[in-house]
Amino acid sequence: MGLASGLALICTYPEVTMCSPEEALLKLEDAFLAKLALINTHILQPLLLVDPEPSEPRGQECLQLLQQLHRSSQQLWQLTKQSLQSLQRRLCQPRTTGLESLVLLGSADRILQVHLEEYWQIQSRLLQKHLSGVSFEGPVDALLGQALHQPLAQHLQQCVPLLLRLRGTLGESHPAWELVMNAITLHGNLQSFLGQELDQAAATQALGHSLRNHLKDMLCTPAHRLLQDSQDIPVRATPLQAERVLLFDDTLVLLQGPSVHSFDLRLVWVHPGQDRCTFCVLTPEEELSLRARDSLGRAVWQRKVSQAVCQALRGKKDFPVLGAGLAPSEPPACRSVAYTFCAEGRLCRATYEGEWRSGKPHGKGTLKWPDGRNHVGNFRWGLEHGFGIYLVPKATEDTFDCYKCHWEEGRMSGYGICEYGSVEVYKGYFQAGLRHGFGVLDSAPQAARPFRYTGHWEKDQRSGYGIQEDSNRGERYIGMWQTDQRHGPGVVVTQAGVCYQGTFQADKMVGPGILLSEDDSLYEGTFSRDLTPEGKGKITFSTGFTLEGSFGSGTGRGLYTQGVLDTAALPPDPSSTRKRQLGVGAFPVESRWLGVYRPFQDFVLAGCPGELQEALLGFHAQSRRELRRDQHYLSCVRNCPEDEAGRMEDILDELLWYREPAALQQYLRKALRSARHPLGKLLRTLMLTFQATYTGLGANKHLQGLAQEEVKQHARELWAAYRGLLQVALQRKGRAPEEESEDTEIRDMQVHGLMLPLVLPSFYSELFTLYLLLHEREDALYSQGITNLSLFPDTKLLEFLDVHKHLWPLKDLQLTSNQRSSLVRDKCFLSAIECLQKIINCCSTTVDPREKLGMLEKTCREIEATVSHVLGREHKLPMDDLLPLLLYVVSRARIQHLGAEIHLIRDMMDPVHTSGLYDFMLTALESCYEHIWKDMRLRRLPGHWDLRSLC
Repeated sequence: MGLASGLALICTYPEVTMCSPEEALLKLEDAFLAKLALINTHILQPLLLVDPEPSEPRGQECLQLLQQLHRSSQQLWQLTKQSLQSLQRRLCQPRTTGLESLVLLGSADRILQVHLEEYWQIQSRLLQKHLSGVSFEGPVDALLGQALHQPLAQHLQQCVPLLLRLRGTLGESHPAWELVMNAITLHGNLQSFLGQELDQAAATQALGHSLRNHLKDMLCTPAHRLLQDSQDIPVRATPLQAERVLLFDDTLVLLQGPSVHSFDLRLVWVHPGQDRCTFCVLTPEEELSLRARDSLGRAVWQRKVSQAVCQALRGKKDFPVLGAGLAPSEPPACRSVAYTFCAEGRLCRATYEGEWRSGKPHGKGTLKWPDGRNHVGNFRWGLEHGFGIYLVPKATEDTFDCYKCHWEEGRMSGYGICEYGSVEVYKGYFQAGLRHGFGVLDSAPQAARPFRYTGHWEKDQRSGYGIQEDSNRGERYIGMWQTDQRHGPGVVVTQAGVCYQGTFQADKMVGPGILLSEDDSLYEGTFSRDLTPEGKGKITFSTGFTLEGSFGSGTGRGLYTQGVLDTAALPPDPSSTRKRQLGVGAFPVESRWLGVYRPFQDFVLAGCPGELQEALLGFHAQSRRELRRDQHYLSCVRNCPEDEAGRMEDILDELLWYREPAALQQYLRKALRSARHPLGKLLRTLMLTFQATYTGLGANKHLQGLAQEEVKQHARELWAAYRGLLQVALQRKGRAPEEESEDTEIRDMQVHGLMLPLVLPSFYSELFTLYLLLHEREDALYSQGITNLSLFPDTKLLEFLDVHKHLWPLKDLQLTSNQRSSLVRDKCFLSAIECLQKIINCCSTTVDPREKLGMLEKTCREIEATVSHVLGREHKLPMDDLLPLLLYVVSRARIQHLGAEIHLIRDMMDPVHTSGLYDFMLTALESCYEHIWKDMRLRRLPGHWDLRSLC
């Protein structure tokens, strides 16, 4: 039998004679089984043999569909055979075999699944390919469609009435009643679905007769199904002024002359219009208004467009008809779809893949341009908003700019990290897409002129207070900037130890200034543009000599002068040269790092929202190379914004638990150590600025005053930050905020008593280095004096220091037979010496001035305890007796850099101790120190002591 004859046979259907419903169903299933066998024999198997190994992709896809259809037809055949057999058993043994055993009733859901999902959809996809390249016997194109569709349609058409007849033979109380009703419903739904599909296919085919050829080829394809035509229910689209509007199952099409405007239904949003006849359609690049003649026409169009959008988003046909089913009929507001923009503008030819809302990218997504640009991150109403990573390829191969930052309405705003190719890296704040606020710009180590700028920016230029290090020139500038140039008061520190301070204009020093050399020589006067003394000035040498006159320089002449040299002055006292501090007063400490403090203040004023914590307080991000390997949304090592919001809630709740001083100190210590706590983040940024200023070239003794007032200001700002967080925590709990004391002294006591001791360790290394350099000369003289005093035996040293003999602790000395008490060393006041040494030794665990002063107090108590033991009674030492004994203990403790320690303790001491016991004891220790470095050097010892004879 030929293929055409087989198709004709398949498309003929026998009549089912009148008999019982069960007998009729048996005959119907038997006939359908025969039809399926014919389809397999006369259609599928011949088609599979036409080209069993196709070479073209289209042929391979058609073959794959044919194979799937063949398998699904076999499943349908098997299921129909099982149904037939169950009917035969029922008719043969009606008393022992109930209706519940019929596959047609008991497995109705499975029958629906096989008919619909595994058979109908596959054959529909196959027919959409037109089976190109297949040769048939005669005009069988139309017959082929009928042969695949009609057997199923005819089977359903006859099956539903028979099931209704079967229901009529049963009562509602019959055990099989619900099974029969379910089977009727499912088969009816399937019949409606197939009817709708055939109607849509016919409407699509008829549409082709009213279109031009090029439009017909474009729109009337098996892949499209026409749902609504404006020629049936008129509707007018503006602003495109379309002549005709067509709604397909996957696209909305507007015909405007020869132009076709097509809109993917997955990216179509429907909203009510301004009146009863209008509704709005939003797409990624168009906003359309569709107006019908009346409200009924508008309702039909709006309902069908919404239903078609829902169906397109689900990716499968509504069942049994468009708009029916369990899924909601209203399209979701948020969707995830890929789309390539076509309209001119910044997004032209860019592809966005991610979340949408009302026709705009909204949520997480990826935006890619053909030129290689790539933005991964958050969007809001079509613009980059929130955290995002933006990559811009450079002309050089494998090099690109990488922006990892927060965005606001399409422009960088808040904190970000930007890597400009392989040349520079910026970490700091942005505003309106420009560097603005605090930021650090680093050049690559291999750059021709390596530099680092740490400071403030305004509209993408260095402006305000900032520090720049120029490695090539070996100098660091600390001071004010304007429009990318040094402008205003500034200090220059060089690698040679020379320091300049003056006023800069257009990147050059102008007017009078000062120069300090490493040996404490001082020049006061005017300078040339290259910072060479020029014009009137005065040099005060480290010897005390002065040279005042007119200075100049020239090629081959070096520095020359005409003036008066005064050699009558004595060398200056080291304490006077210590007062030569640069920058103090020139840069008010309150306004020095406003760019660091303000984002935190803004964060607090906004109520500490967790989603803004990164934008205002910063984050950690991966390097450019790591991003290149993984450019997904979370390729930056950050915390989820939702996690940050939850963590911020926990932080604010925890604040309220620790209000007592002891508990608060423990809480603040933990918070400042945490890189994820807002206070810890702020502290780390302040540490970065401190290190940028005072390490390396900045480790200069003339910057000590600048540094120590900066540490105190940081402690004040951190205390204010804590208070700000506390107020927000109280407000969130509905509690009244605490009023801040307006008394400056009380506030300073809180800062020095709670915050400064916790903050000081973070800056101690750099700060103590400056104190070491500042007191280097006195400490060297002090060390010389200690060396001289160490030559004395204990008794000789006590006598030399005028300690009364009845206070000498000699009675408990345990001497050997060949030892004399007059020659014993380092045996007296041992407990006091060990206690004083802990002032230095405790640095490994604490740098708190309070604790060091406590050690000093304990040292004095140990001295009194030793004296009380010697006297055999409790004895309070007057100052005249205590000072010589303390001097002995200091000389035997041999503490290095004691001068630096004393001055740092005094500068950082809590004001509450001023004029108190701690202040008194520190003054006594300072007197001992000065007595040693001023009076105990070798050349100043009393002449009757022969140090060599004492050894």
